[in-house]
Amino acid sequence: MSADSLPPAVLQVLPMLETGGVERGTIEVAEALVRAGFRALVASAGGRLVPELMHVGATHIALPLAYKDPWVIWRNAAKLAALIRDNRIDIVHARSRAPAWSARLAVRRTGARWVTTYHGTYNEDFALKRRYNAVMASGERVIAISHFIAEHLMARHGTDPARVRIIPRGVDPRRFDPAIVSGGRIVKLARAWRIPDDAPVVLLPGRLTRWKGQEVLIEALARMQRRDAVAVLAGDDQGRHGYRAGLEALAERLGLGRRVRIVGDCPDMPAALMLADVAVSASIEPEAFGRVVVEAQAMGRPVVATAHGGALETVSPDETGWLVPPGDAEALAATLDHALSLDEEERAALGAQAREAVLARYTTERMCAATLDVYRELL
Repeated sequence: MSADSLPPAVLQVLPMLETGGVERGTIEVAEALVRAGFRALVASAGGRLVPELMHVGATHIALPLAYKDPWVIWRNAAKLAALIRDNRIDIVHARSRAPAWSARLAVRRTGARWVTTYHGTYNEDFALKRRYNAVMASGERVIAISHFIAEHLMARHGTDPARVRIIPRGVDPRRFDPAIVSGGRIVKLARAWRIPDDAPVVLLPGRLTRWKGQEVLIEALARMQRRDAVAVLAGDDQGRHGYRAGLEALAERLGLGRRVRIVGDCPDMPAALMLADVAVSASIEPEAFGRVVVEAQAMGRPVVATAHGGALETVSPDETGWLVPPGDAEALAATLDHALSLDEEERAALGAQAREAVLARYTTERMCAATLDVYRELL
């Protein structure tokens, strides 16, 4: 194939391909690009998800994009510019701030088109931080992953609404489908996590970090009327060993040492959700979107989320789940007791409504199609 007849190419850049919603979305979009006849490339510092990326037919380029050092950012810009020229990249799509600064310099040098995804509210705890964050609002098209984020970035950065495209995150219904999760997969997790027979399971998926609200859930567990419920915290501590130790100490102090499981990263989240009687998103700061919520809903599980950020868009109270004030362990305890009191018919009705809502609005197919539409706009 001659250079002039090459299919369009999209390069996505992010720090690493380890774990998380940003990384998962990158792979999903890469797969959609390949299926649509594009060339899909991803530059990152690598990680456990690289083999999965390559399996869908995308190309991975290893670059030290996880570093925020200005000198490394500058050197990465030169490497990305060469990569863009050598591979005839048409569009560069940045998904995180440090790689975005390198990529922005590279597209200015090469003339490639420029897309960013604004994934979070981003802290601004010192004067220059807003300037650092602003790179994520600099795209010719800026993808916001929820209406909450769209309003935030326009208010914070004065972004022209004409450049903003709201594309919610999605769930893959081929993977998150209650009908395909075998009993063996559920039993395997129950044994690995030492779940007592007939104990109600309250699952909080998410990396171990204070803002995800694991402490709030443990405190709520101590206030619940149900004294047999087990809380499972499923997520990597990503080196936050002190925080994990603090969670273990809190559980012991509240007399919950036997009722709290900190299980690390779970590679089979559909089975974990089927094991759960109720899923929780207890974040004390607003989630930009909150993929945990829609994954649980896709599996037909009752879900309790905090009433801010993206959850206000994905949870319809008493129809697809419940909302509680952030950081309110008492309210969370009462709502968990209510969720566990539902009979089978009530649970099935709520679960069916939740799954139907996800399939109508929050699938990877819809997310990827909308993202490819953004690329086509610029092409």
